[in-house]
Amino acid sequence: MVPVAVAALAVGGSLIATSAAAEPTLPKKNAEQLLTAVASAHVDGLSGTVSETANLGLPTMPSNERRDSSDFSSLLTGSHTLKVWTSGQDKSRVSLLGSYGESDLIRNGNQAWVWSSADKKAVQTTYVGGKPAMRQGEVPATPQEAAQQALAEIGPTTATSVGRNATVAGRSAYELVLTPKDQRSLVADVSIAVDAKTSVPLRVQVRADGQADPAFSVGFTSVDFSQPAAKNFQFTPPAGATVEHHTIGGATNKAHPQKSSAPAQPKVVGKGWTSVVVGSTDQLTKTGQQAGEYGQLIQSLPKVSGSWGSGRLLQGSLFSAVITQDGRVAAGAVRPALLYSALQK
Repeated sequence: MVPVAVAALAVGGSLIATSAAAEPTLPKKNAEQLLTAVASAHVDGLSGTVSETANLGLPTMPSNERRDSSDFSSLLTGSHTLKVWTSGQDKSRVSLLGSYGESDLIRNGNQAWVWSSADKKAVQTTYVGGKPAMRQGEVPATPQEAAQQALAEIGPTTATSVGRNATVAGRSAYELVLTPKDQRSLVADVSIAVDAKTSVPLRVQVRADGQADPAFSVGFTSVDFSQPAAKNFQFTPPAGATVEHHTIGGATNKAHPQKSSAPAQPKVVGKGWTSVVVGSTDQLTKTGQQAGEYGQLIQSLPKVSGSWGSGRLLQGSLFSAVITQDGRVAAGAVRPALLYSALQK
């Protein structure tokens, strides 16, 4: 889901604000001042409730319908509610609340836990000489994640401006707007609501080209900037749960290198808003029933062809992707012409 990350632009560092709320009066700040404030924002901790909504134009699959809304991969479609906690630089927790269960991503020092109540499965990872990777996918689960990804695109290809002040989670906020200058991007703009007191991002909304409503939104509906209790970052698998333990990094891994049969990592063609990720279908391989479902989905997509070859085209509101007949995949938050160009490089 790299193209979603590029389009949407880890915990640390929504609902759209109601139109009935009056625009708060705040001291004027320009875009540069807001960018500086966000970059230097620091709070000892926070907790809150987050609402995430994604309308990316993805087709519905039978596996999606069976999947519980507490699965983190369900963040790709529909609306979800999450609870978040952060404390310092090395403690964070994201809980996705579904209809019939809950999934958690927990970081506490060099330990990380992934828990799924639907699967009754916990995965513990110990990171030796490194930091835990909090995210399984590329869809931002908190305003901080989304803002960090969006701000990473700041450069000559981005225009910055200040929008109307907003009220988010009962707090006054400035609106920082990022607009791609390259019209080949499917992203119309990214709006970041910046808390007037702490400069912490409270909400991020991404509009697709030609659409008035956000295609992706993640923001606080309530937030507390006091430091959460340590117990929020402690996890003990319940009785009867399946538990896996992994260790990443350290001398053992370096002393016993192993050859990997995994496919080569995808390459990125282009920069910023018009980046295209090119990989192989081996990197998307599914097994069992899902393999048949994905195959059926691909065959239902429109055929396309050119000097790069032939394949099937998937288009969403914030991204497009081509699955070629010879086993390649190109995807990005761009119009199809850029995908075809990337496949030729």
